[in-house]
Amino acid sequence: MRVAFFSPLPPSRSGIADYSAALVEELRKLATVEVFADAGKSFQPSSFDLPVYQIGNNAFHAHAYEMALKHPGIAVLHEANLHHLICDLTIRRDDWDGYVTEAAYNGGDTALAYAERVRALETGPDYEGLPMLRRLLERSRGLIVHSQFVASEARRAGFDKPIAVIPHGSWLPETSGRLEYRHKLGLDEAVPLIGIFGFLKPYKRIAESLRAFARLVRVVPEAKLILVGEEHPDFPLRRLITSLGLDAAVRVVGFTPLEEFNGYLSACDVVLNLRYPTVGETSGTLLRALGLGKAVIVSEVGAFAEFPDDVVCKVPVDSREEDALFEYLNTLVSRPHVARAIGGHARQWVERECAWPLAASRYLEFMQCVLEGREYVAQPVAPQAPKNDTPSAPVEAFLQTWSPTPAAVEYLDIHLTRLQRTLDLTPRGGDGDRVLEMGAYMQITPALRTKLGYGEVRGCYLGPLGRTDHKRAVSSEGEEFACEIDLFNAEKDIFPYADESFATVLCCELIEHLESDPMFMMAEINRILRPGGHLLLTTPNIGSLKAIRGILQGYHPGFFPAYLKPGPTDDARHNREYTPKEIVLLFLDAGFEITHLETGPFRELARPEDQWVEHLLERYLCPTDLRGDGIYAVGRKIGPVKQRYPSWLYS
Repeated sequence: MRVAFFSPLPPSRSGIADYSAALVEELRKLATVEVFADAGKSFQPSSFDLPVYQIGNNAFHAHAYEMALKHPGIAVLHEANLHHLICDLTIRRDDWDGYVTEAAYNGGDTALAYAERVRALETGPDYEGLPMLRRLLERSRGLIVHSQFVASEARRAGFDKPIAVIPHGSWLPETSGRLEYRHKLGLDEAVPLIGIFGFLKPYKRIAESLRAFARLVRVVPEAKLILVGEEHPDFPLRRLITSLGLDAAVRVVGFTPLEEFNGYLSACDVVLNLRYPTVGETSGTLLRALGLGKAVIVSEVGAFAEFPDDVVCKVPVDSREEDALFEYLNTLVSRPHVARAIGGHARQWVERECAWPLAASRYLEFMQCVLEGREYVAQPVAPQAPKNDTPSAPVEAFLQTWSPTPAAVEYLDIHLTRLQRTLDLTPRGGDGDRVLEMGAYMQITPALRTKLGYGEVRGCYLGPLGRTDHKRAVSSEGEEFACEIDLFNAEKDIFPYADESFATVLCCELIEHLESDPMFMMAEINRILRPGGHLLLTTPNIGSLKAIRGILQGYHPGFFPAYLKPGPTDDARHNREYTPKEIVLLFLDAGFEITHLETGPFRELARPEDQWVEHLLERYLCPTDLRGDGIYAVGRKIGPVKQRYPSWLYS
């Protein structure tokens, strides 16, 4: 599909610009997308199947709005009110006749009379009472919104064409900046920190928040609050802070670049994202906070009321608001484990429901439905890779029957936990499916056919390109297994397989041995996997509790950092070990989406004496998950390689 995408883009100070940049990146994996950010670029409608217009309620969206009226397509309505935008298009261009005409068109004689008073400077525009949606709704072929609230408002305004409710995509920023930004603020790890973010307008309930915070400081004197964002010129923010006696406890940080904005977000324990009145807008800042796993308090109104109750804390917008705010703040800072639990639910929810690839695929499906005149039904969240459900005990017994020599038995004893888990996570195959095991030792290779059902099992190993060894094994029970083992260098040689010829590739205990170019191997794996095929990768975890313990006690953190003694051996030392976060980046850069990620025992069981390391991480609110000795990752091929030389891996 060819899509014309009308929207502002960064560095425009618009949350929708950030939204569009993230969305376009994913849409371009599924369709041909050309972005029109302003009027300086010529648009030829015949070159596209459908235009999409990101419409927000400010001047940044003037071009998109005007083009949406000229060339009807899909309008993405980020809130159920465009009165400010219409004012920018008329009053600010000294077009009073245009403003009065639009008011009458949207609201009839009553709105016309009110608009004439606005023209006479007797009053201000009726921003809340007159949403100015009619002309856009009449011209649009379909509508995308982020909430049922905005969908209902559009229907109430008379829109009878297709509507898709597609949740706002969520960023999942890294949390590593928490301690750095607390240090920047002069705070240690234990100080309760609350944050308010974005343009600091009165409707964000800032006065009510400050009054509730003043009550909190009386019972939790060490609590602090930061306000990060541009100050509203007509709101006496600093005077209010002083009048409440909060100068020592509140800091106005002001506008910050996005990286610092995320850093201050990560430093907070609780985030306030209140709105009233509201016209159904969805806050990008809220989605960032949820993606960071923060406990967020929102107003129980409009689109915000639709968030699950275990994902956000909701306060009413009536006379109970200040009391409810205080009670929530007191609970969350006095019982930090409650705040962390809510934040954990929040991150899991946005990972599942608001991932950018999911938003992009829903966009494309809705556009296809509009083009074809079909009813749109939101696609469910993509299932994880199918896993083998064979119990571990039978697998252990099976593997033991394929260990005919003392050396094989010794290897199995050391690696049994890892081998069992690898088979548990490997997707099942069928008679027509091919699987490739890289670095095949013939330990689990027979199980790929016997236990997991693959029609063809292939192996490969380091050696001279062009040579293939025929391997044959007989179990202790007399069962025979044979397969071909192709030799080549996985980071230098083109793999001797056709494009899209495998359903699954296993890359186990291999990537840590590569000397110079791991992305070459990842690109080749991508090439030989069919679309939707799976890669299972296992490798030691350089971010494990064991590794952290080693560093703190003055030792090397690596799982196998030792040099090998000179002598006859085909073993290879570890050249680079990875963290789970790096494996995620590796998969994404190589064109895969992660369907499963875990860590666990590798060559030995967890050590109880490492619990002091876990307690240290908890004290500083550092992640304690994914700290096992080994990484197990499953990814699904969703497209070509994105970054051949990602900057996090190559200098």
